[in-house]
Amino acid sequence: MHPYIHAKNAPQHPAYIMVETGEVVTYEQLDQRSNQAAQLFRAAGLQRGDCIVIFLENHARFLELCWAAQRSGLYYTPISSRLTESEIDYIVADAKPKMFFTSSKLLSTASNVTQLKADRISCYVVDGEGEGFQSYEQARDSYPAEPISDQSCGIDMLYSSGTTGRPKGVKLPLPEGPIETLAERWKNYHTIMGFDFDSVHYIPSPLYHALPIHHAMVAQNYGGTVLIIDKFDPETALKVIEKYGVTQSSWVPTMFIRLLKLSEEIRKSYDVSSMQAMVHGAAPCPISVKEKIIEWFGPVVYEAYASTEGFGSTSITSEEWLKHKGSVGKPILGPVHIVDEVTGESLPAGKVGAIYFENPRKVEYLNDTEKTDSVKLKNGWATAGDIGYLDKDGYLYLTDRKSNMIISGGVNIYPQETENLLITHPKVFDVAVFGVPNEDFGEEVKAVVQPMDKDAGGPELERELIDFCLNNLSDLKAPRSIDFRASLPRHETGKLYKRLLRDEYWADHNRKI
Repeated sequence: MHPYIHAKNAPQHPAYIMVETGEVVTYEQLDQRSNQAAQLFRAAGLQRGDCIVIFLENHARFLELCWAAQRSGLYYTPISSRLTESEIDYIVADAKPKMFFTSSKLLSTASNVTQLKADRISCYVVDGEGEGFQSYEQARDSYPAEPISDQSCGIDMLYSSGTTGRPKGVKLPLPEGPIETLAERWKNYHTIMGFDFDSVHYIPSPLYHALPIHHAMVAQNYGGTVLIIDKFDPETALKVIEKYGVTQSSWVPTMFIRLLKLSEEIRKSYDVSSMQAMVHGAAPCPISVKEKIIEWFGPVVYEAYASTEGFGSTSITSEEWLKHKGSVGKPILGPVHIVDEVTGESLPAGKVGAIYFENPRKVEYLNDTEKTDSVKLKNGWATAGDIGYLDKDGYLYLTDRKSNMIISGGVNIYPQETENLLITHPKVFDVAVFGVPNEDFGEEVKAVVQPMDKDAGGPELERELIDFCLNNLSDLKAPRSIDFRASLPRHETGKLYKRLLRDEYWADHNRKI
């Protein structure tokens, strides 16, 4: 399957709709424009294996650039629209793209990326022009809408989100075969989501992240319509589901939490019965939150656990999850093992250790062989750095990321459990838990909370939340102190940049643990 096939069979069928503006792009338009962009790539000298960088918000030209690169045998690297000039400089220097695409909205940032000029990269802007940037639409429209003569499969080269350090490019070998050849991991997305020609898939997340861009393109492989929105708002999400009869959707747990914090009156006022599959990933979902979402939407909630690297993945249905609450499911891509990090031996059911997948995919971190080697065992198993365990039935449970572990008095504490509890408190809007310096124990547990009421943060609420933890967790896991912030540094995909908070508390110390 491929958009060009749907362009022949159902040219006027919507490939995607920009929800805020109402712009509809048909399969015929998507096919023609991606062909024109592919012609542009070849005219500029780009060949199979070259790279382009896409620095766009959720823009109407985003997916056509991805499909143009996919049919040209290129690596396409979407990057966050929130990156600073220096962060983009780093990625451009690392990825060495031949072309760079941005929008008029982001042009002021892109114009200050010095590496673009240093490497003499061809730069384009959609919806405008700028010094050193050509109009993308004018350049694209000067080429015919015919396929290039040497079409071949391209693939995304995403950068890990950088929540624990500098992001790394995740590079896979280019797929072989015709452009309609569907990658194995994309088949797995289809198995979970059940996409078809009648699918209406809602994506309230930034497209540059792995789950949204993969889900969008897989839905279009099967002829579905993708709904794209620039910024998530909980009530708007319900309006979109009702208005368009959404059948599939992609979420992160923070979105579920915000949906549930709407009043019951608002939640009940929208018809969400069209939903067939709600897939969430990117971060662990608190048990109580998922219970309420399943109760609300029905047994249509699926969880997918994977990483940008794609070393392996698991999935779980609502029915399975209700029998194995807290699990992220069984493997669908590569058998999973729990490994003792000291001995390298596989651990039995119930024992916590590093999560490794058996997966023959030849993943590498771009320009970093040391990093590539560090995540693999001698037998080829690979890890994304997560910690967890398997139950007796083979279901995987996540405990935390290794990098988030707190070591207090020689005891290992994983803060995810504390975060999952605190987020359920009615006065908490968002929370981060991590380790801060303690002269006697090395580290102690700290919580930083964004309260529902911005004026409520203070000693009284701090005591209430600490007592809430002490009443529900062992005292080792309860925060010793709580600070309050107007907002927390979250990625648009819902991932928390805990490192940025943690670094503030370790700034005056010559050690980091």
